[in-house]
Amino acid sequence: MDEKKLAIIATKGTLDWAYPPFILASTAAALGYETQIFFTFYGLQLVKKNLDLKVSSLGNPGMPMPAGMDKWFPVLLQALPGMEGMMTSMMKKKMASKGVASLEELRELCVEAEVKMVACQMTVDLFDMEHGDFIDDLEFGGAASFFEFAGESDICLYI
Repeated sequence: MDEKKLAIIATKGTLDWAYPPFILASTAAALGYETQIFFTFYGLQLVKKNLDLKVSSLGNPGMPMPAGMDKWFPVLLQALPGMEGMMTSMMKKKMASKGVASLEELRELCVEAEVKMVACQMTVDLFDMEHGDFIDDLEFGGAASFFEFAGESDICLYI
């Protein structure tokens, strides 16, 4: 029987969107799937050496807010300076209190599980980024190289 394959396209670069690709990839690898994540556009933020990801409740109506803030806290006030930092801090504290692994830990788990991580070279060039900005265990390639893998995958996720 052939090994199952999971292909993930990661396009988001915020704290809340960073977890799904790494959790799904590490879980799939632990279940024996050959796994690859293709990081493109803002998803490249997830594979930078220095993670400085933020979360915002703006444009994210599904985000649960403490003390029922989502019911009484006006959207306009969420745009005030400092709110993004506060939301990011609250999210990190909540995850730590629930024992959720850090992004660095999840990313390292993927490396150890031999998840292939590929940065979109076109996007790296588009945003004038340097290969040295990224983690060592990252490959660089184009969409065509990802499609080669994704075309044979059993599951393909766009995150």
